Amino acid sequence: MSTDSGANPSTTHRLRPWQRFLHEIIFEADTRSGKAFDVALLVVILMSVTCALLESVAEISAEWGRLLRTAEWCFTILFTIEYVLRLLCVGRPRRYALSFFGLVDLLAIIPTYLSIFIAGSQSLIVIRSLRLVRVFRILKLPHFLAEADVLTQALRTTGKRTAVFLFIIMVVIVIMGTAMYVVEGNQPDTDFTSIPKGIYWAVVTMTTVGYGDITPTTHWGQTLAAVAMLLGYSIIIVPTGIFSAEFITARRAHISTQACEQCGKEGHDFDARYCKYCGSGL
Repeated sequence: MSTDSGANPSTTHRLRPWQRFLHEIIFEADTRSGKAFDVALLVVILMSVTCALLESVAEISAEWGRLLRTAEWCFTILFTIEYVLRLLCVGRPRRYALSFFGLVDLLAIIPTYLSIFIAGSQSLIVIRSLRLVRVFRILKLPHFLAEADVLTQALRTTGKRTAVFLFIIMVVIVIMGTAMYVVEGNQPDTDFTSIPKGIYWAVVTMTTVGYGDITPTTHWGQTLAAVAMLLGYSIIIVPTGIFSAEFITARRAHISTQACEQCGKEGHDFDARYCKYCGSGL
């Protein structure tokens, strides 16, 4: 049970009536107004992402470009107002701003403003599609939230082991790329003109992508390439096994759709009395 007996009441910021009212609408999906707000938000997000996709098509942009850009600015202003309201109606706005959804909400509005200085950056607004994850909460699908919580827990637990594994792989790639440069670098018209080129080939080969833009021509080079390919298939198995084992053993809890009034985070157990992220009362 995710109750935190060590919660400090002095750190809890009491919400004013208008803040509670906004919190119920913006963060909660159990009320009629809250669900209507979230459904409307999802529709606006879909419309915004659709506009970004259409604007990238040259024929559509030539004819409807000004209309699409105007609509995008309208969507961005709405999302900016929504983001500010989210910060205003939680007791700890900094915690929400640094949370996953808080960062996604911020990144959802930055590209349009950034396009004033960097042309074409407005296409990055497809980041807003990450906000569609809230559909599981809006449609009251706690089982999906529970699975998402298990997935997050497994990723967090395997983080250090995965980092060590990736470091070892980087070392192996550097060695393989250097070895290929040594073997192939002295050949006429070789593609392996430097160690970075060899490292690029090693990355492409060991990840089983195989672009084929750089290929060895000597017998020793082809032998080394065969070893790299076999290593590549073996490497894929290791992180998959690590994550799968942790995913199976992760605790599966019943998750509620309630959001903390202080930090705005979700994913609490049904019987939780305190937020497992900031310790505030639920």
